[in-house]
Amino acid sequence: MVIAFFNEIVHECAIVNIAFGASGGDGVNFMLQNMLGIGEKVCTFAANSSQITAMKSFNVAKSLNSVLYVSERLKRSDFHKIFKILYFSDREHLMEYGRTITGDRYIAMRFGPVPSCLYDIFKSVRGDGYFIDNGEFSRYFSVVNNDIVKPNRGADMSELSKSDVRHLDMSIEKYGDLSMDEICEKSHDYAWRNTIQDREIDLGNIILEAGGDEEYVKFVRENYCAETIEDYA
Repeated sequence: MVIAFFNEIVHECAIVNIAFGASGGDGVNFMLQNMLGIGEKVCTFAANSSQITAMKSFNVAKSLNSVLYVSERLKRSDFHKIFKILYFSDREHLMEYGRTITGDRYIAMRFGPVPSCLYDIFKSVRGDGYFIDNGEFSRYFSVVNNDIVKPNRGADMSELSKSDVRHLDMSIEKYGDLSMDEICEKSHDYAWRNTIQDREIDLGNIILEAGGDEEYVKFVRENYCAETIEDYA
């Protein structure tokens, strides 16, 4: 598995350290505030020794364009369905390539895993978030009827790798037509069940749920990097 990992994906961890800060849990907050002119908290990361610290690198471009890509292909593009499609996509991509698509951290909420930073962004666009959206996010999408995402532009496919798109497509095909109850049940997996409600889901448990073993969990913890130079799949 380790050999296959290196054959299919090349990491550039220095990019993460430069872009998001090599120390401290507020690297993403600092980056978002400076890039988007946001003066208040977007999301916080409580990284600890049990977490893969490179998950501090929430990838804004990949995440927003993944949201656009998914919402354009769902019959009902509500928060819950989008979050679950992204979770399944991130879970399987992490298992296959050692990185997630979004770089977000997932919280074990009542109805399943929720991507923390994206949820803050969704709420800001809706008007009840931690910060007031200044148009940087609402130019991508609007929120109508409280929880329906309406794209205001098409997804920029240059921001998504071939493997990103493949896993998004697989999750849409497999889960896109499920009811809320059905997809909620599917998302209550091993990783969710082994997390205290409203706490961060450990990526090691996500890997185990996806079929990985402890050796691969250890390998990813030691080598994980949310940015890639190239995806070969």
